[in-house]
Amino acid sequence: MHDDHSQQPRRSTLMRVILVRLVLALALGLLVASGYIRAGFLDIPNRLNPFTPLRIADDVSWLTRWKLSRLERDGAQCLAVLDGSQVSHRIVPDRASEEGCGLSNAVEVSQSSVRLSGSFTATCPLTVAWALFEQHVLLPAAREHLGQNIVSVMHFGTYACRNINHRAGGRRSEHATANAIDIAGFVLANGQQITVKGDWAGGDTHQRAFLRTLRDGACRFFDVVLSPNYNEAHYNHFHFDMGSYRACR
Repeated sequence: MHDDHSQQPRRSTLMRVILVRLVLALALGLLVASGYIRAGFLDIPNRLNPFTPLRIADDVSWLTRWKLSRLERDGAQCLAVLDGSQVSHRIVPDRASEEGCGLSNAVEVSQSSVRLSGSFTATCPLTVAWALFEQHVLLPAAREHLGQNIVSVMHFGTYACRNINHRAGGRRSEHATANAIDIAGFVLANGQQITVKGDWAGGDTHQRAFLRTLRDGACRFFDVVLSPNYNEAHYNHFHFDMGSYRACR
């Protein structure tokens, strides 16, 4: 019994040594692999390469959200991503923030892969998130649930120097910096309109499923997604933004 007890500290020490060596070996392996990837010796798809910029057309992967977040700190790369997309845009000059309202790293969007009910000004990261949503959620969902293509998007705009829910007090809305967009509805190829106001609760099974797929899919790209399920203020639109909070309602 005495011998068994005396061996226990040695075994524990040995296990710790083995564990440390395994961790170091794993870290070294990751470091070497990262070097090979950076140098181009390992050919992996862009969507799985953490060192390459985001591309709108790439299949969505676990890295997509991380690559999107990098664009909030790199305005030049964000614009380069937009230049490689189907979003028609022009750079908008920065506007000094006054009372919590202003523009920084923003673009004016006139059209994407579908028509828009009007041009809008938005931060570059919000615009990239919209392009991802459109490509990987909106268009596939319309074909899946409605058997048609989307030809136009109806929106309530982006920039508005105001507080959340138009309150007199409180913090500024993400709309105050053009970092949010409100989506009201969609026009199908046959001319039919699907609206959040009319079809979230009142539409047929396919229309309701379509809108809920959009809400759920938007949460993959936007930081905050609010639907009629959130509160009465959103009874007629989806709110998408790229702010500092996280919500999917």
